Formats: sequence, structure tokens, C-alpha cells
Amino acid sequence: MTLRWNKRTSLAALGMLGLFGVALWIGWGPSGDDASNPPSPENRQPALSLAGTAPDGLMALQASALNPLPGQCREAGCSTLAYGELKRLFDYYLSTVGEQTIPDITRQIQQVLAENLRPAQLPQAQRLLDRYIAFKSALLRLEQDYAKKSEAERSLRARFLAMQTLRDNYFNAEETQAMFGLEDANDMDALARLEIANDATLSASDKRSRLAALDQQMPRILREDREAPRAVIRLEAQIAALRAQGAGDDEVFRARAKALDTAAAGRLAELDQEERQWRQRIDSYLSDRTRALQRLADAPDSEKQAALADLQQARFNELERKRLAAYEP
Repeated sequence: MTLRWNKRTSLAALGMLGLFGVALWIGWGPSGDDASNPPSPENRQPALSLAGTAPDGLMALQASALNPLPGQCREAGCSTLAYGELKRLFDYYLSTVGEQTIPDITRQIQQVLAENLRPAQLPQAQRLLDRYIAFKSALLRLEQDYAKKSEAERSLRARFLAMQTLRDNYFNAEETQAMFGLEDANDMDALARLEIANDATLSASDKRSRLAALDQQMPRILREDREAPRAVIRLEAQIAALRAQGAGDDEVFRARAKALDTAAAGRLAELDQEERQWRQRIDSYLSDRTRALQRLADAPDSEKQAALADLQQARFNELERKRLAAYEP
């Protein structure tokens, strides 16, 4: 199973990699393939990196998790879309840019929308998708423009404000709040913390006070989001200690279920099993690799590389083969 961690990216973490996370969009633009063309057979399925995962936001759409309907809209028979869930769905598929073309990804999203939205909602969702892709493309151009500016003009805050201004050209206030409100709060908090850390006029005590004030102002959901990884680390440290004491899978499951819930404990148990199976496959591969190299000790390097490539092809799929370098001596 491929794990996909759904993280809210902070500006501080992005740093020199670029505020807008659009590096993979380089080379794509309006001159690319026409999304109205039929998809090629090899691109009818999602990218390999999505294997074993569920589309973000899809469950809410399938459950018709719509925003409350304004009275006037309800009387007209229309409905307000779950913009936040749609953005998560868009981002899930758009994360494969580089593996697939934008037009192919767009067709996949359109198919999912058609299968899961009410007919009256579909045109609105498709227009939102078109605007979202246009916005992401415009972000790339904005980032490229900022790369040409002087260092003083390329501050993270200036880029963040420019991004917000650009975004207003594509989305109304309701859409913006639902799609980006939480990300904005997270980014503004990260910006404030970065500016405090870099302010040479503040003493260490002043910095601690200001950071503590930011902690108090942080929305509850962001505070929980930030604390969640630490809680997981503490739990897994507890699990490691239990295993060191001889605890079995049942005891580990009960400890996780108590700290989280039974569903999460079940998923973690599945990951444990998958990790054990992966380690067994790696150990077997490394043993066979060693024997192959010993057998071919006097052979040309090209013959050794071909033998190893055949071994890898027989044991692992394309994505798994990319991980092998981390295990090979």
C-alpha cells in the first residue's frame, strides 16, 4: 500500500523551494494537450503513485456533504457545493503532475465528478475545476516573476499577499474561505513565527513571549493538527517499548485502540503487517543479490548490472524499485 500523508504545507517549510508548490507545473501551459481529446488508453487510470489510496474528499462528496443551502438557492432547486472537499479531490489527482499530463488528470477528475455529483451540481463543479487549474497555472507565472525580483522584493509575506490577490481573480469570498481558509490561517501563523525568529531586535525572552501569544491565538483545529504528529510519535515510542518487553500484536492493538480508536488501530496493524512483508522481501532480495554478485564476480560490469536489473524486475514493481537504493549496500 502506498501511504499519502495529507499535510497542510506551511510557508516556513517551503522556504527556497517556492511558496506556491508549483514546480511540477513547469512546462505545462495553455498550449498543452487539449483536455477535450479522448484519453489515451494508458492514461485512463490514475497514476501509479495513487495505487492503494482513496481520493481525498471523495467520501464526503459521495455522502452528499454539501454546505447549508441558502433559502433563495433552495427555492430555486440549486445547491452550494462542498468547495473544501472538491479542492482536496482536485489536489489529490493534481499531485501526480509529472507522472501524467494536466489534460489526462483533468479528464480523470471530470469522470469522478460525473460519477459522484448530482446532475445539477456537475456544471458548477466542472467550472470550479477549470478555474482552479487556471489559478495554479497563474501561480506558476507569478512565482517565475518573483524569481526575477530583488531579494528585498521576494519576501515570503509579499509573495503570500500577491498570491491572495491573484486568487481573488478566480474565486469568490465563499469559495476562498472554504477552499483556502485553513491553509491561509496556517500560513499566516508560520509567517508570523518566522518573522519573530528572524527579528534581531527582539531578545530571547521577547521571542518566547510572542510565540506563546501566537500559540494562544492559533485556531483549535490547527493546534490539534500540529499536535497530532507528536502524539503519534509518543504512541509509537510506547508501542516500541511494549514490543521490547515481549508484547504481541493483540496487546499492541489494544494500546493503539485506547489511544486512538479501533479503526485507526486496525489500519496501523495492517501497516505493521505490510512493513514486515516488505522487510522479508528486501531481505530475500539482498541475499539473492549477494549470491548473484558472487557468482558473477569475474564477469563484466555490464553483465552484473543486467543480472541485478533482471532480479529487481522479477521481484518489484516500478515504484518499489525506486526505493531499493535505500536498502542496497
